[in-house]
Amino acid sequence: MVRKTLMVALAGISMLAAVPTMAQSIGHSFFMRGSIVDTGNNGTVVCIGKADGAEVGQKLEVYRVVTHPGPSKGVAPTYHRQLVGHVTIDHVFDDHFAHVSVADGTPAKHDIVELRKN
Repeated sequence: MVRKTLMVALAGISMLAAVPTMAQSIGHSFFMRGSIVDTGNNGTVVCIGKADGAEVGQKLEVYRVVTHPGPSKGVAPTYHRQLVGHVTIDHVFDDHFAHVSVADGTPAKHDIVELRKN
């Protein structure tokens, strides 16, 4: 009986220890993945990495979300994605991040990057 209680307690502690890792993965998967996270002195960093299949030399399209002024008319969205340029992956340094160089256009922080799959 004591052994069973101890096993249940250890299983519970293990699950609680995994929560920060799961939260980080959820944040990457749903909120950050595919966005430009920095355009500072160290270059442009995108939230696409080894876990997403990123490879050096891949060319990514960059989109900016553009909102339309005025009230929404019906069920149509009041925003759209506008192509603003392309970036090329220079260095994948993590499961989740890579350095890129701007190939053309005007990519900015928070823009969306995406690999066009044919």
